[in-house]
Amino acid sequence: MNTATAMNAAKSCCHHQSHAEPEQAKAAVRYVAIGGGFSLTDHHGNTVTQDNYKGRLTLIFFGFTHCRQVCPRALSRISEALDLLRDEASHLHALYISVDPERDTPPVMKDFLSRYPRITGLTGSLEQIESVKQKFKVFAKRAEDEDADDGYVVPHTALTYLLGPDGAYLSHFNDAMTAHELATRLHVHISHLQYA
Repeated sequence: MNTATAMNAAKSCCHHQSHAEPEQAKAAVRYVAIGGGFSLTDHHGNTVTQDNYKGRLTLIFFGFTHCRQVCPRALSRISEALDLLRDEASHLHALYISVDPERDTPPVMKDFLSRYPRITGLTGSLEQIESVKQKFKVFAKRAEDEDADDGYVVPHTALTYLLGPDGAYLSHFNDAMTAHELATRLHVHISHLQYA
């Protein structure tokens, strides 16, 4: 299936749903305490807070640059989904928050994310990262691994979070989702914003 066909199918499916998913999500997440304010450093070295990303939908994935499989797969999926959305991708920010701030300095993240130019990397101090992990209910813990760079890895939650233009949690997507499925789900949320 080519890109145009995939997105036409996605749009057809999404319009058929009459934008019900975001409405259901809003009702469901009133009781979900996920997300919140943060102050971090982006991969250009700029201090940013949650307010820098308000006004658009925001995708967030937590990971680390020495991750061998999960992070490259997730970042590739997000990048492909944004490509499939074409102009609609302008309604989205995509963020990659490090769970390994000791190694993931802004220059390291900038180099790593050169393969994923649509995605902005965020890092910070150990305390800042621990704070944002807690707010998003993210598990990430250093584990010794003699085969890994520097002798350790950081197993972590592999969910992609979606925040609304106001910064509030809307939904999350699991690691089994394909890029086409993610693009379809995002199209529903974007359409809801446009017709709200």
